[in-house]
Amino acid sequence: MRTSNPQEPARPAVRGRWRRIGAAAVGTAALVLAGFGAAGPASAAPAAKATPAATSTSSKVTWSPACSTPAKGRMACKALRVTGGTTAFQKANAHADAVTPKAADAATPSGYGPSNLQSAYGLTSAAASNGSGETIAIVDAYNDPNAEADLAKYRSYYGLSACTTANGCFKKVSQTGSTTSLPSSDTGWSEEISLDVDMASAICPNCNILLVEATSATMANLGKAVNEAVTLGAKYVSNSYGGSESSSDTSYDTSYFNHPGVAITVSAGDSGYGAEYPAASKYVTSVGGTALSTSSNSRGWTESVWETSSTEGTGSGCSSYDAKPTWQTDTGCSKRTIADVSAVADPATGVSVYDSYGVTAGWYTFGGTSASSPIIAGVYALGGTPSSGSYPASFPYASAGTSALNDVTSGSNGSCGSSYLCTAKSGYDGPTGWGTPEGVAAFTG
Repeated sequence: MRTSNPQEPARPAVRGRWRRIGAAAVGTAALVLAGFGAAGPASAAPAAKATPAATSTSSKVTWSPACSTPAKGRMACKALRVTGGTTAFQKANAHADAVTPKAADAATPSGYGPSNLQSAYGLTSAAASNGSGETIAIVDAYNDPNAEADLAKYRSYYGLSACTTANGCFKKVSQTGSTTSLPSSDTGWSEEISLDVDMASAICPNCNILLVEATSATMANLGKAVNEAVTLGAKYVSNSYGGSESSSDTSYDTSYFNHPGVAITVSAGDSGYGAEYPAASKYVTSVGGTALSTSSNSRGWTESVWETSSTEGTGSGCSSYDAKPTWQTDTGCSKRTIADVSAVADPATGVSVYDSYGVTAGWYTFGGTSASSPIIAGVYALGGTPSSGSYPASFPYASAGTSALNDVTSGSNGSCGSSYLCTAKSGYDGPTGWGTPEGVAAFTG
């Protein structure tokens, strides 16, 4: 049985790092009521009323969206911050330590760390050996002024090598490539950024990280940030945002996402069954979400579809506009089907993140398909540079039904006329695609 290592203590640093639910910062009152201290500087967009915290009935974990409801025409960030309860990571530790700390205590990690995630997805060896010279781009809106410092805290705690501007591992730019003229800062999107760069680090510690910050959360600006990431040489681009489909999506495909030889990953959404864009783009790898827990099976882990309620869980569905890519052959949807693959996203089984901008500086647990997108981008990076002219979204399909993917066969994320579009089953299904990584073989080509 693979060692699942639920207990991940601090280690010395290695010398050498829906519907739309968010674009403005979380308001001061919401932060204070949630026990996270005073809010940081004002958001780039007016703050909307905070969305009520959701509760996982199975674990009594509570959480709230990192970002407030966005203005019309803007994309939502998909990060969900745990505000209370006992996470799966803490439950596993409690058996060993006889202690059950609260997930909202920022003093210590309360979510899965790098060794947990690498173990769960068969990546321990690849994470130690692969990724040098590869660059993962993280595309988000607005500026996180503490991004590099917070990343340093995460990597130091977990014994990952330093990843800084000085050593050439980390770089932050605007959508035009400027390192000095950056967007206005935003507390909610800063939490999203912390989650994304930490997950890229967790999966591919040897990779470089390029953070590209869009001026605002419009598809046009985020799309320009994607193009800039590719221009700057990134072969893996993670996008943890989304919004409603529109008739403009096919033009966005052509303008922003048609980059052969580049693995572009996109969060499938956090609002349960229903298609979102850009997850529906035929040129991207659409990433669904699971609940991940330790197990006594041979893998050491088990997964099911993430669903908290009929309106909160991993996204999936049938696009209304995007054509089905040639490698996708399911018959219940004549157009593009979401998702392709998946990874952990349930906040109750969430991941550990260090963040300091607009919250009490410290450790938080996050979920949402914002976590699964950069995880899968990291797996692509461990697999090596995609072949010239390829569309990496097709790679997992070549390994469909093999041991290179963990088939997720239980759970659903809503009701739909064609059951596989919203219900897990053996083989392909909407909520989890072909499954989760078991090593890198399904992500190379």
